[in-house]
Amino acid sequence: MHINFYALPSMKNTSILLLCFLIASCQKIKKETPNENHLITKIDQTIKTAAYQYKFLGKQLKTGEYPKTYDSNKDSLIVSNSGWWCSGFYPGSLLYLYEELKDEKLLALAESTFDDLKKEQYNTFTHDLGFMMFCSFGHANRLNPKTEYETILVQSAESLITRYVPSVNAIRSWDSHPLNHAKKDEVVVIIDNMMNLELLFWAYEFTQDKRFYDIAIKHANTTIKNHFRPDNSSYHQLIYAESDGAVKAKITAQGTGDESAWARGQAWGLYGYTLMYRSTKDPIYLEQAQKIADFIINHSNLPKNKIPYWDFNAPNIPHEERDSSAAAIMASALIELSSFSSEKSAAVYFNTARTILNELLTDKYLAKKGENGGFLLKHGVGHKPANSEVDVPLSYGDYYLIEAMIRFKNSI
Repeated sequence: MHINFYALPSMKNTSILLLCFLIASCQKIKKETPNENHLITKIDQTIKTAAYQYKFLGKQLKTGEYPKTYDSNKDSLIVSNSGWWCSGFYPGSLLYLYEELKDEKLLALAESTFDDLKKEQYNTFTHDLGFMMFCSFGHANRLNPKTEYETILVQSAESLITRYVPSVNAIRSWDSHPLNHAKKDEVVVIIDNMMNLELLFWAYEFTQDKRFYDIAIKHANTTIKNHFRPDNSSYHQLIYAESDGAVKAKITAQGTGDESAWARGQAWGLYGYTLMYRSTKDPIYLEQAQKIADFIINHSNLPKNKIPYWDFNAPNIPHEERDSSAAAIMASALIELSSFSSEKSAAVYFNTARTILNELLTDKYLAKKGENGGFLLKHGVGHKPANSEVDVPLSYGDYYLIEAMIRFKNSI
């Protein structure tokens, strides 16, 4: 704030000094409120709790196992192999925690997965190589660049672009199958796929091979064109004809209905277009991210504490499960989006992320040491219509909560 004191001739020097003091005090309070300090303290405590939890998880895992969730009724850890789309989140969370705490045991646990996980660089049967390989080897290379990591990441990007379908101008998500709602000559593209484009941008920056960049752009543009409704909510899946790219169907399989706004799907879109703007600086992607953010924040069914129901249109709100994983993804994306936005919008996005974090770091959502099978967040929802992973911890919920906490600290 700038004040021309010479335009205030009637003010005495003491009044001017008092005004200066008040302005300085207000600016300081705005930057460092007691609530902000309390949240930073809580984040620091939670990161230490997360380190304890993830060391506990590490003790339970055999080579080639990756934590998915926890069944509290059976006191049983549910794991996957490296081919599951979530395999990168466990080492990724460990690497984020290592970066914060410099605890070599966390680094060793992350690296202990690499000999097994690295084979997925050749996996051409999934679009989720961004989740699997960039959330793991991407962070490893960022913290300690190695030729081995770079080679793995480039090969992962090469494998991902084998799924690009030129007639559709998009990367195929799931292979055609009746269970995926697609026939043999059809192409499934899901909103989640926006998250995997970060791997392609890294590969472009590293190799200067424009194939990676161009495919990421084409996929994002096709998704903007077809995935979003007039209110800026998104469908989960688009089914395209492989022959000419015509839209055959618009589906929301993991939501309450095809026309509903599945919460985690909205979170993937928000995060995906924020990273698109970061990577390209094209205002089209910033505008899209802001439209999605405004849909989420202004929705009448978003609770005051900003932890969304698993679907914004779930039929029994307020008696529906919240999805802590969607909330964590939203918080992380909103913090980054605020750094690209005008002052007014930035404040709304950042304050929403702060509200989410304040709620997620309460006993209602946050596990204590030794609880929750070793996971951090409680009350995630995976696939409610299939009654799969409902009201449970989820590895990606933890990953994006840890990322959101670190981003929040770095933004203050």
